[in-house]
Amino acid sequence: MYAQITQFTKMLHTLSRLLDKAQAHANANGFEAEVLLNARLAPDMLPLTSQVQWVCDTASLATAVLAGRQPPVSANSEKTISELKVRIDETIGYISSINEGEFAGWEDRIVAPPGWSGAFRGKDYFYQHAVPNFYFHMVTAYAILRHKGVKIGKLDYIGQLPFLR
Repeated sequence: MYAQITQFTKMLHTLSRLLDKAQAHANANGFEAEVLLNARLAPDMLPLTSQVQWVCDTASLATAVLAGRQPPVSANSEKTISELKVRIDETIGYISSINEGEFAGWEDRIVAPPGWSGAFRGKDYFYQHAVPNFYFHMVTAYAILRHKGVKIGKLDYIGQLPFLR
């Protein structure tokens, strides 16, 4: 499980860097970054701000319930890129605070995440919901920024790779 948490952390750092590029794009083109934060891919989809919040919420919730902890609760009140970056940093701090031993037995642990009407085996919850949900919101945030002209590409999304030297 700890390897999967490492991937959440890597992608949260990537999301923070994407927001840096969004801010730079807004600055270079003379508009407020909130224009990007309110952007959507389609009228019935959540805006960029919500996509970032969902990435953070999903990582926090998944790690908490699989470690047998009470999940943290966030007000989801961020309105600026700076506030979203703080939220990302707090999420990284939270998931990094969980000791590897707390995940012992996570695959077969019965979990009932808040907001769900039923319970899951840990591995079913993680692989059938948490991972796809995390990446859905992550890639949607990326796609909104691309759609709005932020100069990012595939390598910005994939992030740094651990090449051997």
